[in-house]
Amino acid sequence: MEEYKGLELSTQLLIAEAIRRGIDVKVLDLEDNFIRLQKGSKVEYIKQATRTSVDTYIAPLIMENKEVTKIVLREHGISVPRGISVKNIEEAVESFSQFEGRDIVIKPKSTNFGKGVFILKDVKDLEEYKKAVEQALSYDTIILIEEFIAGKEYRFLVIGDEVAGVLHRVPANVVGDGRSTIEELVNEKNKNPLRGEGYVTPLEKIKLGNVEKEYLALQGKDISYIPKREEIVYLRENSNISTGGDSIDYTDEVHQDYKDIAVQAAKAVGAKICGADIIIQDIKAAARDENYSIIELNFNPALHIHDFPYKGENRHVERKVLDLLGY
Repeated sequence: MEEYKGLELSTQLLIAEAIRRGIDVKVLDLEDNFIRLQKGSKVEYIKQATRTSVDTYIAPLIMENKEVTKIVLREHGISVPRGISVKNIEEAVESFSQFEGRDIVIKPKSTNFGKGVFILKDVKDLEEYKKAVEQALSYDTIILIEEFIAGKEYRFLVIGDEVAGVLHRVPANVVGDGRSTIEELVNEKNKNPLRGEGYVTPLEKIKLGNVEKEYLALQGKDISYIPKREEIVYLRENSNISTGGDSIDYTDEVHQDYKDIAVQAAKAVGAKICGADIIIQDIKAAARDENYSIIELNFNPALHIHDFPYKGENRHVERKVLDLLGY
């Protein structure tokens, strides 16, 4: 497997399982994580582990557009956040009154990995609201302003007609020891061999950039702050693994209703492989519209986060992908 080390970890996992099954593997473009699998006369081209022939061209385009995704899911009776789309500051300001005093999420219409997503609690400051809108607009020409849904966020990996894994992603954080600064704790946590950069490791290293420093400032802290023993300090609002978050496996704990909803959502947009991000208040309670909401569908979900969670069981999800492809 030495020759495949430059590939993203999800692609490496798929290749390892393919070789185990006696499938010939050829890397067509290392930088693009583009590979070809061949066994007998059966040939499959795969990009980034989960972009395959089983999905239509239009399904990723639907999921890429968060507004279209919401419309389609709502039409299928699936709960999604209420909100509006705007294309400039003026439109956002005109709508400020309907969000004033509420918890909201401001995010680009078509980005992934939590880029340009801002969460405002009990929003009352127009300038703070405008600043978040401006920053989100720097990532896209249209942004969504939505109600913030209470609960925890879970990633459901749908492959075919089943959920292959469920993760709760915890925002980048450190746990105090009573003597180390936040900066020292981050450096220590980043020494974990599971953490790296560029998606070639199960988890990404935590960064201390402007976003993290601003979020600490909102808590009255900076990177020199020394957390008390067992004190958890969160460094970001968003929980993406790509920004240093931790992954905890909940596949066996989640009520079947939510797995069924994730599969239903994938089918609604015509996807065979997708990641459904669902906010759930109580994962053990039966689903009702008021206790869950799908906030996003992802057309190129990572596999490796389900195989190497920060806490929990390896789900070997690459096996499900090859099963789906008929190998």
